[in-house]
Amino acid sequence: MGAALPLGEPVPADGSLPELTRIDRATDFGVYLHVPFCRVRCGYCDFNTYTSSELQGARQDQYADTLLREIDLAAKVLGRAGGNRPATTVFFGGGTPTLLPPGDLARMLDGVRETFGIVEGAEVTVEANPDTVSPAVAAELAASGVTRLSIGMQSAIPHVLAALDRTHDPENVRTAVSAARDAGLDVSVDLIYGAPGESLADWRASLEAAIALEPDHISAYALIIEDGTKLARQIRRGEVVAPDDDLQADMYELADDLLAGAGFGWYEVSNWARDTGHRSRHNLAYWLGSDWWGFGPGAHSHIGGVRFWNVKHPAAYAQRLTAGESPAAGREIPDAEARVLENVLLRTRVREGLPVGELQGEGRHAVAALIADGLIDGPTALKGHVVLTRRGRLLADAVVRALTA
Repeated sequence: MGAALPLGEPVPADGSLPELTRIDRATDFGVYLHVPFCRVRCGYCDFNTYTSSELQGARQDQYADTLLREIDLAAKVLGRAGGNRPATTVFFGGGTPTLLPPGDLARMLDGVRETFGIVEGAEVTVEANPDTVSPAVAAELAASGVTRLSIGMQSAIPHVLAALDRTHDPENVRTAVSAARDAGLDVSVDLIYGAPGESLADWRASLEAAIALEPDHISAYALIIEDGTKLARQIRRGEVVAPDDDLQADMYELADDLLAGAGFGWYEVSNWARDTGHRSRHNLAYWLGSDWWGFGPGAHSHIGGVRFWNVKHPAAYAQRLTAGESPAAGREIPDAEARVLENVLLRTRVREGLPVGELQGEGRHAVAALIADGLIDGPTALKGHVVLTRRGRLLADAVVRALTA
């Protein structure tokens, strides 16, 4: 059910932002819609998700109506702060959004459209488990205004999927991609590498299978062992072996080589796209510090420099909204030091990099050493931007520490 929420300061019952909040209406506004339901809990996952046995006090069939109440509340909050504007991106994440009927997702999207507006040509993404996507589902999503399907492939190898507790049939990935294409949707596939028992040959086979699907976008994430997950407990008890850092580095380099060879351009540490038009605009908004409102249990938001987050359990979320109260559990306004760290952490992840001029004294002095170590690109740095080399992507944490020392 996810990691513990930060504490922060309390949020007024009406959800009002701090009085001094200044919202730039020219800043992109993203909408994240969290659907916290899963059929089973994957052993590695620490997202805020719930199986049917964990939903005491909440119902999936009432979820869309509950979330629409938060959309109404957000419009009032943003209206008071002068921050209402059309959404530039919408992203249904989870959990498994496609466990809900497509009609429920359509009603939630209509709520965003009718309340805030959605700009013409907006990117509207739905995450999906391959087993939940049929031609009828894909067609209904497309008719509602969805433009992009992000399919959780994870691996093409059955024993790797089993190690991750993924239950979908690998063959259904191709079926889901075909259904999305027939409905006119863009397609992204997500992969995870470094699962217990996964070899470099297994990973190559998964990459080749993903490339053969001819998607527009591929994400490849290193498996991270999160405290409190089933996989963390298995590793602690010695039942499975922890991911090997050197093997994961080899897997990353293999992914970069194969994806580049297939025409996918790297644009963020874990993401590759056919062209700039198929980059995930919604996720780029996170990395570039735009505004977004996260709707749903445990969802996080960033508006005008204020960060706030909702209560985690769907029942508590529904109870607050039914009572006419904000579901926000806490908020914070990062100080100048935290914003510098955050800016470096996020901007160095993307291909365009971080302007050297935004670094403070010691960080600027570290640039030359990082070039010498092969962690950032020298010619690009001389033009005024910090851009990670492939080795720098593998050692990104070390680069951030040097740039914020």
